[in-house]
Amino acid sequence: MTAAGREHRELADHLLHLLERRLFDPLEILLGTGPQLDELRDRAVAQAAEWASDLIDDTERQAAHTLARLIGTLWPGDEAFDPPASWWRTPLGQVAARRVGHPTATAVTYAVAGAMLGVTRQGVHDLLTRGRLDRHPDGGVTVASVRERLRQRDAAYRRW
Repeated sequence: MTAAGREHRELADHLLHLLERRLFDPLEILLGTGPQLDELRDRAVAQAAEWASDLIDDTERQAAHTLARLIGTLWPGDEAFDPPASWWRTPLGQVAARRVGHPTATAVTYAVAGAMLGVTRQGVHDLLTRGRLDRHPDGGVTVASVRERLRQRDAAYRRW
C-alpha cells in the first residue's frame, strides 16, 4: 500500500472511531441496539472513506468544508473549537493542520505548533530562531507559517 493509501485508511479508521465514540455509543446507550443503528454504522464506513478523500485529495475549499462539518458535529458547543495539542497528533488533526491550519485561530502556542508539526516546543523555538516559522505579534506562532512549513515538508517528501 502506498503512503497516500495508508494515510487515507488511517484517517478513515480514525473518523469511524470518532463516530463510534461520539455518536453511535451514546445512541446505543439511549436507544439500544437494532437494525437501524447497524444500517447507520454500515453507512458510516462508506462515508468515512468519502470524508477522508475530501480531506486529503480534494480542493482546499472542499477540505475546509468537510472539516467544518465534522468539527461542528463531533465537537458541538458555543465556544470556538480549540483542541488540545494532543488532537493535532491524530490523523484528523494532522490533515487539518496541512489543509486548513487551525480552524479558529491565526496564532497558536509553541506546544500546539509543535504538535501540528510533529516536533517539540524546543523544535518550534529553533525554527522561529532560524526564521523558518513566524512569530505572531500577540505571541505564539502564526498558523500560516506552520501551514507553509508543512507544505514545504510535504513537497520535499514527494521529491524523494
